[in-house]
Amino acid sequence: MSGGRTSGRGVDPTWRDLVVLFAGVAWDSNRGTEQHLAAGLTRYAPVLYVDPPRSILEAPRPDRHLGGALEIVRPRLARLTPPALPGQTRPVVRRTTDVLRRRAVRRAVATLGGDVAAVVSAGLNDVFGACGERRRLLFATDDFVTGARLMGLSTEHVLRQETERAAQADVLVAVSEQAGSRWRDAGREVHVIPNGCDVDHFTRADTASPPDDVDLPAPIAGLIGHLSPRIDASLLAAVADAGISVLLVGPVGNLGLGELESVVARPNVAWGGAKSYDELPSYLRVIDVGLVPYVDDAFNRASFPLKTLEYLAAGTPVVATDLPAIRELAAEGISIASSPTDFASAVRAASTLPSDPAAVESRRAVATASSWETRVAELAQLLGLSAAATPPPAPG
Repeated sequence: MSGGRTSGRGVDPTWRDLVVLFAGVAWDSNRGTEQHLAAGLTRYAPVLYVDPPRSILEAPRPDRHLGGALEIVRPRLARLTPPALPGQTRPVVRRTTDVLRRRAVRRAVATLGGDVAAVVSAGLNDVFGACGERRRLLFATDDFVTGARLMGLSTEHVLRQETERAAQADVLVAVSEQAGSRWRDAGREVHVIPNGCDVDHFTRADTASPPDDVDLPAPIAGLIGHLSPRIDASLLAAVADAGISVLLVGPVGNLGLGELESVVARPNVAWGGAKSYDELPSYLRVIDVGLVPYVDDAFNRASFPLKTLEYLAAGTPVVATDLPAIRELAAEGISIASSPTDFASAVRAASTLPSDPAAVESRRAVATASSWETRVAELAQLLGLSAAATPPPAPG
């Protein structure tokens, strides 16, 4: 392993023992796993959150094209948006982008005046060794290889990348047992850290004002999250056809609504579009049942749907398809069903469950046991980090 500066001489104490987190999503996108981990890790170490590269044609500051855009988000948390050349899908351009990203990170670390304790990569790009880090952690927030098709990538290419990055990593972490199975089969130790939940944020559903763009009769079954081919449209159609209102809240990917188009066309279905993280408790206020209607495939079986815990934190019962991560929660507030008929029946039954305080608290207890504070503490331990004596304020 290549070493970083350990003496601290010439290092700004604010950014000493920095954790550089290479994320798969931009910091200001809908808040997900990487943003929660980065924010939580600031209680243990300063963090540089590295966005996916952004084309220089979109850069707001021409003078920062080649160095990327660096900003201080809050105490002990900086964000870097590295540059990319147009046409990132082409192999030659992709390799050039890797070079530019590594250079931009080294420059950002130098600008901050810090040294790097660890790199955490939530993807398979060539980032290890870019900044003299002392520990390298590869985090499979999904199954990279089975997800290649969804990303329009070659499965063989992604498998090669995964093998190379895993060989370079000191620590391997997966969001589920299934996501880390190939590493385990190869004889590597794999640590499982499932997704967590910002419980305090979603308990605000109790007091949030109902949204003014939802006009559906109760009961309402809701799906909050990305609308993509991962969603089983037949399950949502069955719920709507059973006379239960369906509320969809979330962005649509490049492929559009696809099979969900016919679902949205139903009179008792509404799609609210993308909403900010701060707006979600308002929509959960009007949802009687939270839905996790995933297609049964290898990628989904290796996932840990974040929305499951968020529904429970809002006190809402959940109906989900049969995923290993759902079964491992073993929560009384979750019903599992796979066929359209069974799924609609389970939603109907869940919509009649009591909303008394004991039932709500039971659901919230499941989410609390999986809080982001707990997950970040597990990650920090693997990185050899201890909590700061005077941690920064919790993220708002």
